[in-house]
Amino acid sequence: MTVLSQGIKPRLVFPFSEDMARLCAVCDQEREEMNKAITDGLLLMPPAFAAGLAQWSSGDGTPGSDSYDGAANAAFVPADPDFGGCLEVVKLGSVQKLRYMGETPILPGCYLRVRARVKAVSGNLPNVRIAGWAGDGSGAHVSGLVEAGDAVSLTSYGEVVEVSAIIGTGARGGVDMAWGQEPVYGHFGIDLTGPIGGVVRIDDIIIEDVTSAFLRDMMDWVDVRDFGAVGDGVTDDAAAFAAADDAAQGREVLVSQGTYYLGDNVTFTTPVRFVGTVTMPQDKYFSLTRNFEIGAYIDAFGDEMLGFQKMFQSLLNNADHESLDLGGRRITISAPMDLQAIVANRTEYKQRRVIRNGQFYVAGDSVWEPDVVTSVATYDSGQSRTLTNVANVANIAIGSHVTGSGVGREIYVKDKNEATQEVTLSQPFFDGEGTQTLTFTRYKYVLDFTGFGKISSFVVEDVEFLCNSVASGIALSRAGVAFHIKDCHFNRPGHRAITSIGDGCQGLLIDRCDFKTREGGETAQDRETVAINTNANDVKIRNNRASQFRHFVIIGGANSIITGNHFFQGDAEPAGVRTAGILLCSAHCAASIDANYIDNATIEWSNEYEAKPDFTGGYSFSALSVTDNVFLSGHVASWFAYIVVKPHGANHYFTGFTITGNKFRSINGHMDRVDRIDTSFAELDKTKSKNIHVEGNTYHAVGEGMRNPLLVEHNQNSTARTWVVDTQGRLPFEWHARTVEAVVAKGKIEDSSGDAVHSMPYVEVEKGPNGDQVHLQWEVPVKGKVWVKVRMD
Repeated sequence: MTVLSQGIKPRLVFPFSEDMARLCAVCDQEREEMNKAITDGLLLMPPAFAAGLAQWSSGDGTPGSDSYDGAANAAFVPADPDFGGCLEVVKLGSVQKLRYMGETPILPGCYLRVRARVKAVSGNLPNVRIAGWAGDGSGAHVSGLVEAGDAVSLTSYGEVVEVSAIIGTGARGGVDMAWGQEPVYGHFGIDLTGPIGGVVRIDDIIIEDVTSAFLRDMMDWVDVRDFGAVGDGVTDDAAAFAAADDAAQGREVLVSQGTYYLGDNVTFTTPVRFVGTVTMPQDKYFSLTRNFEIGAYIDAFGDEMLGFQKMFQSLLNNADHESLDLGGRRITISAPMDLQAIVANRTEYKQRRVIRNGQFYVAGDSVWEPDVVTSVATYDSGQSRTLTNVANVANIAIGSHVTGSGVGREIYVKDKNEATQEVTLSQPFFDGEGTQTLTFTRYKYVLDFTGFGKISSFVVEDVEFLCNSVASGIALSRAGVAFHIKDCHFNRPGHRAITSIGDGCQGLLIDRCDFKTREGGETAQDRETVAINTNANDVKIRNNRASQFRHFVIIGGANSIITGNHFFQGDAEPAGVRTAGILLCSAHCAASIDANYIDNATIEWSNEYEAKPDFTGGYSFSALSVTDNVFLSGHVASWFAYIVVKPHGANHYFTGFTITGNKFRSINGHMDRVDRIDTSFAELDKTKSKNIHVEGNTYHAVGEGMRNPLLVEHNQNSTARTWVVDTQGRLPFEWHARTVEAVVAKGKIEDSSGDAVHSMPYVEVEKGPNGDQVHLQWEVPVKGKVWVKVRMD
């Protein structure tokens, strides 16, 4: 069965141009109205028999062959009841030929159908078939080709029988004579075979272009409209899209002009090209598995932001791709993107997925303004991460920043229960016991993961966030492990660059990112923006750069590594205030701060994330290592210090820290010292401490360096039994002199007579009004010089 016998409607194509052929594939009406003779100037149809028989050969149709003009066995019949004008032929030989002597062109990629209607009039009943003669460019016969179609027997007189055959260059299904590329023309007609002596009548022979019948086989694409797609924006075309994908079998699917509504999920396993656009419900995903590219999604949905959202939705619903590559494109984002609402069928995702290589450009103003809600709530340190009896809880958004009396910095709403009027906090309050009015501020983020219960192993890589001073960057999910942000740029975030509202920062990695402020013209103390905050453990912040935020990073968990970063927070104010670049919010922080460039900023160590901040047991302030950093400041007040400890409760002390190999320098001003205790809430207990190692640091334009152990040279000019050795505040944090490791005489120790005294003194520690003196008690009054190695631990 040929393709024509299956009822396939012929269509016009342009064999010389792929683009024109694609255009014709879309324009059905034009293909039906146009034909080969008009478009290419080709003459396919032979003349009617009524025009004379001189162009009709009884041979091959070549020049010089016999024609039927004046032949004894042929005549023109002007008024046959079935055919009108027709040719009547008496079959005289074993093969009676009829060929049009005109040269019908054979074009690459074109397929011609030759048709003839025949009936027997009298005599023997012959067979009839379509036949031809293939000629090359020189006019010679091309041998070795099939030059006849299947024969049809005439079985009765007067019955009209139609025979046909298809001739073309390609050996496709339904082609009767596949001639290849060598023939450039043919002489076509019919053969009468079988018994001789019969009389037959032949209607005018028809030659027509049927290339479009083979269009789907010869082109590398299929059109969704050919599978029932309507493209009116209303009719559900999802089934038609699926059918086109099934039929394509690896070829490209064309979504031609129109707007196609898809009411269900659609996955393409073949490449897709979009001339028209697609619309679908937000909860339905659209997966282009063979061209999973941002350009394809933008073409599909006609909008950059929507294209990204549908591509992200597919990323979390398909295993064929692990990366959403923005292809270096700028994507305009006109509103915050709630990523979980985009992928509504997922509340958690734990497989590695990546967004990379592009730029988000924030547009709009008011849509990015934070939502601010005030509400009365009750806090009980016994339920340290829960607010109860929260009025107006329905209007408090998950991810809101909480502020109020006794509330530490960067505490967020991790979750809420409207039925019980409870809010779950990311961290405890250090105070705030009882009922008070709190403020809940919900910042707006370009990439907001807070709707997810858990996201793990997600990567954002080589992406620039152009926040335009209104939008914030990334908000992490409520829980998750090993979120990785690397080689990204956060340009002028409105409020926050990277926010953790819960434990989605467990094992967070932030590498080689650049954070640019919108607050460069503000004094340090008036800035509001924060680059990074974390709550969970095992965070690694490495090789980043940040300029003029209020805080670079706020660390809420333990076992953090902060290394290789450069952050600067200065301003032009004389004797200016400086804020914390690194803020450690747990006393037992177990943090390593190494090889950073800390410019006009401090390391602040507090315990503001403890619900009961008074020390009653445990490790107190401990497990901090500050090594090999560069500290630089300018135009600062003399009381400014690089390392500030701020206890929020009483009775705390040090149980282990290391400060070694650092370079401390001040320019355009002089600092009294590099270390300080902020006693806004409480003092440290300087009668206790252990495992303190502070040495190998350098100090320039700093009044007092700090060391532990501290080597003090004491010169006693007059004899005395008690020598008062003063550390002069050079122990770290002006600590008590709690231990003496060694006393070594520097030269002769002598009595009042000048005689050498060889006995050793005993020591008394923590003497003087500040506890920072050591008393050496000698057996007799003596004078001289000694080296005393004093420790604070």
